[in-house]
Amino acid sequence: MSQEVLTVSSQTLQEMKKEYATFLKPNTPPGGLFAAKKNTVNITAYLSGKVLFQGSTSQQEAAIWADKSQSVALNKKTKKDLNTPLPKGFNQWSVIGSDEVGNGSYFGPLTVVATYVDSSQFPLLKELGVRDSKDMKDLEIIKVASDLITFLPHSLLTVTPEKYNVIQPTMTQGKMKAVLHNQALANVLAKIHPVVPDGILIDQFELPSTYFKHIADQPNQIKDTLYFQTKGESHHLAVAAASIIARYAFLTSLKTMTKDAGMKIPSGAGSQADLVAAKLLKRGGLSLLGKYAKLHFANTQKAKKLVGI
Repeated sequence: MSQEVLTVSSQTLQEMKKEYATFLKPNTPPGGLFAAKKNTVNITAYLSGKVLFQGSTSQQEAAIWADKSQSVALNKKTKKDLNTPLPKGFNQWSVIGSDEVGNGSYFGPLTVVATYVDSSQFPLLKELGVRDSKDMKDLEIIKVASDLITFLPHSLLTVTPEKYNVIQPTMTQGKMKAVLHNQALANVLAKIHPVVPDGILIDQFELPSTYFKHIADQPNQIKDTLYFQTKGESHHLAVAAASIIARYAFLTSLKTMTKDAGMKIPSGAGSQADLVAAKLLKRGGLSLLGKYAKLHFANTQKAKKLVGI
């Protein structure tokens, strides 16, 4: 029997219990919080945080919670364990940086961008307003990104919701992101050849050991002078620029989806997303919703309940 095991936080355990409320079994094993059976998958959650998925589609069901499991692994590590130490003066190097946007949003694509920033371009990027995209409003991001894409060597990879929903059942979001980052880095290296960057920095989203496992089956694995840092945009302008372009692409996609759907397609995964998803479900079922949303998110089940499915 196929099985998957995840370790999640106590908060996620409670979310899971609520999510599987209609599938709960009457009996819970010793040390367990709940046991449930959804379709062909048995789910057993333990107070320790371990969650066991057993059944023919256990991998797909576990993938719904896999990123929260990865977050627990990250939280258990110290910053020293997580980040690969940067050499002295790294922020003054000529670097390829990469970042992704959209992985936590129910609606919209997953966008991954890698950019090459030569040290000679630092004054220009600062003049244009390049900094942490989280501190920038959408209109500013659009303006700055529109300038950056005209001269910065970069690679933008976009996984639309429709494509995401095809890939996700057989690939965790963590692996998907790792493969995309690796490909984007390879694309930029090819664009700037024969120039060789002083280093490469990924805005860290998983443990380095996990990242390398995820790209182990890729034909072109980028590993030389590769570093990982949480909040990578604060360590080098290349990551900050990549984040801005990725956010710009994500926002542009949401705008296109809004026009296509005839209703506001929101970012995030809050209650507003549930309401919009319910409207789309009522209009055209899962086939329509899947054009705009990442269906494995819990929002899909919430939307189904809102429309009585």
